[in-house]
Amino acid sequence: MKRILLISLLCFTSLLWSCTQEQNADGTKAAAPEAKKEVTLVYVEWVAEVASTNVMRVVLEELGYKVKTLPVGAAAMWQSLGSRDADAMTSAWLPTTHGHYLEEVRENVEDLGPNLVGTRIGLVVPKYVEIDSIAELDAHADKFSGRIIGIDPGAGIMSLTEKAIEEYGIKNLRLVEGSGATMTAALSDEIKNNNWAVVTGWTPHWKFARWELKYLEDPKGIYGGAETINTIVRKGLKEEQPEVYALLDNFNWTAAQCEELIAANQEDGADPYVNAKAWVERHRDLVNSWLGK
Repeated sequence: MKRILLISLLCFTSLLWSCTQEQNADGTKAAAPEAKKEVTLVYVEWVAEVASTNVMRVVLEELGYKVKTLPVGAAAMWQSLGSRDADAMTSAWLPTTHGHYLEEVRENVEDLGPNLVGTRIGLVVPKYVEIDSIAELDAHADKFSGRIIGIDPGAGIMSLTEKAIEEYGIKNLRLVEGSGATMTAALSDEIKNNNWAVVTGWTPHWKFARWELKYLEDPKGIYGGAETINTIVRKGLKEEQPEVYALLDNFNWTAAQCEELIAANQEDGADPYVNAKAWVERHRDLVNSWLGK
């Protein structure tokens, strides 16, 4: 009997302690522990995507979220969303550049639509180059030092350029892999010496503000028409983190607003995160519209 009473007393004490823990000092009920507010943004290290990802990081941090940003290749970016290892990205070039990646993970992601319109991809040359079409490249291969200056091998524009080389019968130029930075560095060197150069290019990009450039005509339509940069999230984000979903769904800006931040990021010693903070302060009304204010 004593044992039963002792067990009952212990249970009552435990229950009483639990109830006290759920109350504040004034007797009101304490709030439940806040769920972890963590977001993982994944992106490719292209200038527009570095800019947009850091802007989203700044705004999410202002909302109280811990934000992890992961730079990866294009294929890994899409795969990480499809496998739920990442929550979102603002870096999807559609419908052409990343179209094949989207098809691979379509059932596991949600396309929130464009965050920037009026983009374009293709082969780009300085304006002083005396040809206007991709179809003319091979006949002038020696003037281009036998190379098309590319970026990272996983980028959609690289696979499209390989297709262009085949479709246009280009036999005397090879596609050189690199990165966005090595591409612009090589282009800069050639322009300084007034040499001909052809690079994989896209808009928006700061190189168009720095140099006089032009897209080569693409009569076969390999690179498609105008593209948009879209925001993509993993399935389930809307239900699990509605505030994050709403911000990402509302996010949109113009090419001019994006290029303002891109230009700041090209300065020596620039920190894209610090620049994004300053950009958000300058464009507070726009940011508030994303937040529904």
